[in-house]
Amino acid sequence: MNGPSPNKNNLGRLAIVLHAHLPYVRKNEKNSLEEDWLFQAILECYIPLLGVMESCKKEDTNNTKLTISLSPTLLSLLQNKEIQKKFSSWIKTRIEFLTDLPHKEKVASKFLMRNIKNNYLYWEECNGNLIERFKNLHITGNLDILTCAATHGYLPILRENPETVLGQINTAIRSHENIFGTKPLGIWLPECAYYENLDEILFNCGIRYAVLDGHGILNGSPRPRYGVYAPICSKKGIAFFGRDSESTLPVWSSREGFPGNPVYREFHKDLGWELSTSELLKKGITTNRPLGLKFHRITNNKASLDKKEFYIEDEAIKKVEEHADQYLLSRSKQLKNLSLSSSFEPLLIAPFDAELFGHWWYEGPRFIENILRKSIQYSIKLTNLKEILLKKPKLQICDPSPSSWGQGGYHNYWLNDKNAWIVPEITKAGSVFVELSSRKFNDDFSVRLLKQAARELLLSESSDWSFILRAGTTTELAKERIDRHLFRFWKLIDMLEKRSMIDHKFLENIEEEDKIFPEISIKDWQL
Repeated sequence: MNGPSPNKNNLGRLAIVLHAHLPYVRKNEKNSLEEDWLFQAILECYIPLLGVMESCKKEDTNNTKLTISLSPTLLSLLQNKEIQKKFSSWIKTRIEFLTDLPHKEKVASKFLMRNIKNNYLYWEECNGNLIERFKNLHITGNLDILTCAATHGYLPILRENPETVLGQINTAIRSHENIFGTKPLGIWLPECAYYENLDEILFNCGIRYAVLDGHGILNGSPRPRYGVYAPICSKKGIAFFGRDSESTLPVWSSREGFPGNPVYREFHKDLGWELSTSELLKKGITTNRPLGLKFHRITNNKASLDKKEFYIEDEAIKKVEEHADQYLLSRSKQLKNLSLSSSFEPLLIAPFDAELFGHWWYEGPRFIENILRKSIQYSIKLTNLKEILLKKPKLQICDPSPSSWGQGGYHNYWLNDKNAWIVPEITKAGSVFVELSSRKFNDDFSVRLLKQAARELLLSESSDWSFILRAGTTTELAKERIDRHLFRFWKLIDMLEKRSMIDHKFLENIEEEDKIFPEISIKDWQL
């Protein structure tokens, strides 16, 4: 049984993998809550992470390495010109809110005003083209950019119609190639969810590597000799990297993780919940909701929101540097212990949602910056997944186990009494679409209807809505989204089959609102 070749120059390697994703949240209306999700992620996460990568790259190209998956829905939103115009207006409204604060709050939020203005300056300097900045880091080898399923569909739930899994994967690949000019070799499986023989579909689509939860590797057959500390290769030819829980727990854990420290910014205390309706209406916002304007610290996890103290940026900066050192020291010790007990160079895979860094954990991008700058001091080589495989390591052949990165590695977070009703709905729609896509439609209008139906089917399959229904947050919005896309799907199917029911205005409206995947191809659903 072959394993990776030993390397005496380093204790081992660390690969941080970030999964950047948002569901398709575009709406033909002003100030929508869903678009707020995107704008807050751009401001607090994507711009800061890009800035950190670019800054560290100037100092050390060799150790400034990350892997990031950019989901097709997120990329579609980032390149949308209407959304780019809305973002500028959204930022200016937030600046106005901060400008109008009473004196004490204005002083306390000075750090926030400065950071918002700096990040907006970055946005203006690149003309809102964040994708180009990601692409440049990919070209230099600092970022390995993965794709994801087209709309983040939970693939094990779609397996009854394998063609719908194909549709998710092929559409994602086609979209990625259209945006970046090259086909992706790596994929972030939505929720790290895997089922038997999915690797064959991935291989046939041109994918060569993916990330799994540790359960998917450790319960593989045969059990991998090196556990999650080396990639494996399935019999169908896909390399799989396994999540190392020790490398993720210090950041993920809600109880013991770094983000819960009292000096860090409080996520839940937002100015949008505290302003009066009249104050919000002056800026065109009709209801109380998060504005992304937070300038208090956690203070005490048990303290009510009205007892939170003002944020002190210097204290948070000092603490995040300490936490980065603590994290790197723990990884160094972990790697040293693994090196002592094995004759190979261990690899730690640390996957996270990208939005954790900056949005949920405001200090997160600075944590990443410290990791990039200091890792070499701890004899840790940062790497990315593509770089690992380019060295052509000898991988153990074994088949991964069905799994997800939900609790215990099971599928139940996306299939339970809160959201199971979705499965028969999207399965039925998928079956009908697969049958229709196999027919020969020679006229342009039929193809137009079928392509838009494909978009609505993909959008209804998004795992985000299942997650929200299970979590119990904004559940009405999630249900409305599923119902909306399925309603549009079935109306398009009726128009396709019953030409007397054609509604041109309806078609034009949804083509404008659900303007995603312009390169979509019906052939992508055909086995």
